[in-house]
Parts: sequence; structure tokens; C-alpha cells
Amino acid sequence: MELGKHNEALRCYKNAINIKKDFAEAHSNFGNALKRLKRLDEAAVSFGNAIRINQHIDFVLGDLIYTKMNLCLWDNLLSDLEDLEKKINSNEKTLKPFPSLALIDDPMTQKKLAEIYANERFIKSDALSITSNKSKPLKIRLGYFSPDFRNHAVSSLISELFEIHDRDQFEIHAFYFGPATSDEMNLRIKASVDYYHDVRELAHKDVAKLARNVKLDIAIDLCGYTQDCRPEIFAARAAPLQLSYLGYPGTMGAEFMDYIIADKIIIPKKSQKYYSEKIIYMPDCYQVNISSRVITEKKFSRQELGLPNSGFIFCSFNNSFKISPTIFSGWMRILKNVENSILWLYDDSGNIEKNLKKEAKKHGVNENRLIFANYKPGIDNFSNRIKLVDLFLDSIPYNAHTMASDTLRMGVPVLTCMGDSLASRVAASLLRAVNMNELITNSQEEYELLAIELAVNSQKIKRVKDKLVRNLPSAKLYNTSLFTRHLESAYVNIYERLQNGQSADHIYI
Repeated sequence: MELGKHNEALRCYKNAINIKKDFAEAHSNFGNALKRLKRLDEAAVSFGNAIRINQHIDFVLGDLIYTKMNLCLWDNLLSDLEDLEKKINSNEKTLKPFPSLALIDDPMTQKKLAEIYANERFIKSDALSITSNKSKPLKIRLGYFSPDFRNHAVSSLISELFEIHDRDQFEIHAFYFGPATSDEMNLRIKASVDYYHDVRELAHKDVAKLARNVKLDIAIDLCGYTQDCRPEIFAARAAPLQLSYLGYPGTMGAEFMDYIIADKIIIPKKSQKYYSEKIIYMPDCYQVNISSRVITEKKFSRQELGLPNSGFIFCSFNNSFKISPTIFSGWMRILKNVENSILWLYDDSGNIEKNLKKEAKKHGVNENRLIFANYKPGIDNFSNRIKLVDLFLDSIPYNAHTMASDTLRMGVPVLTCMGDSLASRVAASLLRAVNMNELITNSQEEYELLAIELAVNSQKIKRVKDKLVRNLPSAKLYNTSLFTRHLESAYVNIYERLQNGQSADHIYI
């Protein structure tokens, strides 16, 4: 499994189950391998088998619920969530940090879950020194760590940053541990850094040793607890200063992470206590972007994309696990109040469409008003396709992140509802960075009413779209040079604090 050989892992787990039918851990691991192969229906069955054998098996209830969320299977979700809440309150190992972002809009609970997970999984290593490099280097050495230096949302945001980092001040290293690839984005990143380290086959501690051997000053983790993550590298101390940024929208709950990069919207001052890291506050928006995208000149018609010739088009191209029953019910109420409107969704598996159409029927909405795109967002002319959309409906509590900034870039308004957790406040941060505060709501009711108003009032939606288009050329969200200067200022600040013997503290740029 750790080597990414998921089919081979399946065979091993199946053999184990054949030998010992009531081996709960084998059923759980079998489910995880199936999940990585996108065989989600089968994965849910395996997780269910593990729980029936041992209802207290670590983290499997959370895996089952998260798998069902990916499939938009909500039949027993309420009772599952009640069971989950009881186990969380009893400090049981029941939910991994990443799924909690879509299930819980409470940063205090998310921190608790992250701490339980970090304490269970990672042993802080004393094998490597955590002192700073005593002699000041000519350049501060930055190391960016990720499994996503390829055609992936993270790289689509950060690639230009690597290219324009100030080489008089900084030396840039990339540490890659994702799937083998030489795709377009991977080649771009290889060309944009000073040193590219392919560490896919190195053990965690050996990666940390390599980072120390090249004398990194600051190590930046771009994946956190997302797929293919390797926090063990940071537990072994890859650098004197270690930061969490961009890929994982929450606290790591681990004492080996010193800082998290944020802004005042996604982590307001009152929420600082819910983060194990100290906060580096960027002045405008925490999210880096590339300054411009090359968009194909191909034009799409509604008809060739399966959309009706007329009527208002809502869309939400977020991943399916972000669609909760609560927000979906809200979307159905919006459709009921906007005649001839449709909701354009994303399904890369074929399973989500049938399940959501079934849910639409339960709400008294014609299933044909849900239309599904089966291409991957971010590629395949996605940007030109989304120009046909009138209003993007954000998900709650896990917002659109890269999807939101890409959608806004194309002049399509994004309507969001701001919650309490970091993941639920990202779209609000992006909207403020393009000066579109009027699209930020603070309750489900306000969100639904504004969606309806924008859809039935053609003059109002036109004013919103026109304002967004006017704002884009000067929007700070896409000013990569300005963002880079601010980020570099943050790096210098925390580096000098360490050199001066000062402990980590909140930084305001």
C-alpha cells in the first residue's frame, strides 16, 4: 500500500481474509486499497465488514462515512454521524483529519481530531537536530514538499511562485513523492526550482536526512493530511523551521509543525487557539495563484455539453464528498424557486449521478434538472466550459478552493456561505481578494435567498458579473509578484526570529 501498489495489496489483504475471516484490520485495509482504486461501493462494504467484526476498530467508522459521502449515499448518515459524535466525545480514534473538514464545521473539534491522529501515528524523532544553521547562509534555503508536483490543483496554483522567487535571497528545493510522471506541470516545476529531489523511494527518515544534508532552513509541507502525504518526514525534522501551507486547510495538530500560512479571513484572531501552529498572516489572501492562464480559443455551445438552450445555469463542480445533505437540500429549494433553472454537477465515477438524482426525486425536483459533467475540472477546456455558467454555488462546510479561484478568473460569480472552520472560509477570502464581498453570506437561509434573487433578477446578476470582470485585471488574488514578495518577507521574518533565538509567534505581514 505505501508503495502505491494497490492491486498487489488487494491480493495480500484478500489472502489474509481467506485465512482469518474475522480479521477486522484486513477488511479495513482491503477497503482502503479499494478506495485508492476508486472502487468506492466495494470499499464501503469492506469498511462495514470491519466494523461489524470490531465496532471499536481505529478510524474505520470515519472511513466508512467519508466513502459514503464520496458516493453521495446518505441513507444512514444521520445515525452514523450521531455514532461518530459519541466516539469523538469519548476521545476514540474514529475520524481522520481530512474527512473531518467536510463533516464538521468546528475548528475546536478538528484540532482535537488532528491531535489524536498525530499522537497515534507520528513519533517525534530526536535523531535529527532541530537547531538552526549556526552560520548565516548567503541564501535562505527553502524546501517545498509534495506528492502533487504534476497535473494537480496544488501545482496549478503554486508553479509560478517557484519561477519568480528572488534567487538573490533564496535557494529553492522541491521534494517530490507522488506517482511517477513527466507530465507538463511536472516538467515545468523541475525547470523552475534550483534543485529537484525525487524521493519517492526513500524512507521518511531518509528524506528528512537528505533535507538536513542540503541544509534546508525552511521546509514547507504542501499536502498536510491529503492523499499520499508523508508527515513522518516532518516528524523527523526536515528543517529547523517547518510550515504547513496550501494543500491541507486545517491544523496538523502536531508539535513538529511550527507555522501555518493563512490570512485574517480564514483564521480570525478568535480562532488562533484552535491551531497547534503559529499563524503567518498574509495581508490580502493566503492562496497563491498563477498570474494568468492559457485558455483554449475553442468555444462550447450549451447543446454540445448537454445543457438546455435557455434557463439559468447553477453549477457546483466541487468533489462529491463536499456535498452534504444539508447543502443539497438547499440547492433543491433554490431550483424549486427558479423556474427553468438547472444544476450542473461533476461526476467522474458514474455513481454520483444516480444517487443524486434519487435524492432530487425525494425533494420533489425533476431529476433531469441535474446535469452531470464527467470530465476533470482543471483540464479538458474546463475554463471555457464554465463560461456558460451563470452562478457557481459553493459547498458548505468544505468550500471550493482552487475551483473557486479558477471560476472567478473566468468571470463567473461564486456564491459562498462562510462558516467557522478554515475550509469553510476559503471562498470568502478569495471573494474579498477580488472585491466581491456581496457574494459572501453568513447563513444557509441568506445563501439560498441570494441565489434565488440573483437568478430571477437579470439586472442584478448582470451587475455582479460586470463588476467581477472589471475587478479582475487589478485583483490581488492573481497578483503573483505581490504575493511572492509578501511570502518572502514572511520567510525572512521567521528565519531571523530563529537566528535571534526567538520562539515561533504569530506573524503579520
